[in-house]
Amino acid sequence: MSGIDSSPQVLTMTRAEGAPLDPPPEYARLREEAPVTRVSLWGGRATPWLITRWEDARTILASHAVSSQGPRPGFLSEETPPLPPGYFFGQDDPVHEKFRRALTREFLVKRIEALREPTKRIFASLLDAMIAGGSPADFVEAVALPLPSLVICAMLGVPYGDHDFFQSRSKTLMEGEATGEEKAAAHMELGDYLERLVETKRREPGDDLVSRLGEHVNDGTFSVRDAADVGAFLLFAGHETTANMISLGVLALLEHPEQLPRLYAGQEELANAVEELLRWVTIAHTGLTRTALEDVTLGDVTIPAGEPVIILLNSANRDTAVFDDADTLDLARANARRHVAFGYGIHQCLGQPVARMELQIVLPEVFRRLPDLRIEPGREVTFKDTSAAYGADFMPVIW
Repeated sequence: MSGIDSSPQVLTMTRAEGAPLDPPPEYARLREEAPVTRVSLWGGRATPWLITRWEDARTILASHAVSSQGPRPGFLSEETPPLPPGYFFGQDDPVHEKFRRALTREFLVKRIEALREPTKRIFASLLDAMIAGGSPADFVEAVALPLPSLVICAMLGVPYGDHDFFQSRSKTLMEGEATGEEKAAAHMELGDYLERLVETKRREPGDDLVSRLGEHVNDGTFSVRDAADVGAFLLFAGHETTANMISLGVLALLEHPEQLPRLYAGQEELANAVEELLRWVTIAHTGLTRTALEDVTLGDVTIPAGEPVIILLNSANRDTAVFDDADTLDLARANARRHVAFGYGIHQCLGQPVARMELQIVLPEVFRRLPDLRIEPGREVTFKDTSAAYGADFMPVIW
């Protein structure tokens, strides 16, 4: 098969009832029968090419024949606003390279490791407060959301007292059903907020990332607005995604208690367990979007230049050609680190060391402190089914 499929199949991203942590079952069929295929989304408003296999996903993500800039306006939602340059994950070189190079040192493992002890203290305080409040409690509200918010605020130098403001705007940016107008307003409000903070930090710098963004403004690398948009992107990306992974990681372990001993077998085993959870859960619900700059051939399928492409990371991470018994959670899996939960290539997630560090702290400690932790009987976990980053919206727990 090559060229354009004149009859794209309708694709839904609905997960099977009773299996909220598994990708939609249709993905397994597509990996087997039509791993690169045109599909119809959102009532036929979009007909992108879908990538479902691990090898094809890595090929596309590493390819210079595709653009990271989004496809035509209106593809993901009506009147989708263009991303500002500071949201560099959606930009190509040289814009992407300029922003990423300026930020790389902020996310070096050594710098993130310096955050480990402060993060432990933040987490202990949150867990203490949840326990003191008594069960039941909403684990998302009590721990999963505030922990990464507090950590990214500390990194950036953003007052945590403003968390209601930036969390609500972040939720709008992630929400698949938000209108283009709502997303544009959220972009603008976050950018305006960070612009004021950048100017403040330029006058009164501290030991934080926004102050160092102000230094890049002073040396002419960034404009004030570019620095603000970078800060806004890091702020919303740094808490929303990790919060989702924390809640789903805990939920996965509640459903697989036989796996818990792996969390305490040693630091290397704990690190590997986190990688397997990242693979098995994969919060990227709607995938990554790319645009073909030229004809791209994968196997016997050719994606024409100019066509939009969606790479389903959660499908690629369940590819049995790479991961034996891929639908089984196995915290001892030898090749768990081959996952693409953070993407792949030059555009892979810059903040992944922060997410790993937080998960390595939370997962063993929450079950050590609360060995009888469980979902409250008679109540259900609710999920962010329409968000680009899948996670628990409400998670009632008792202990």
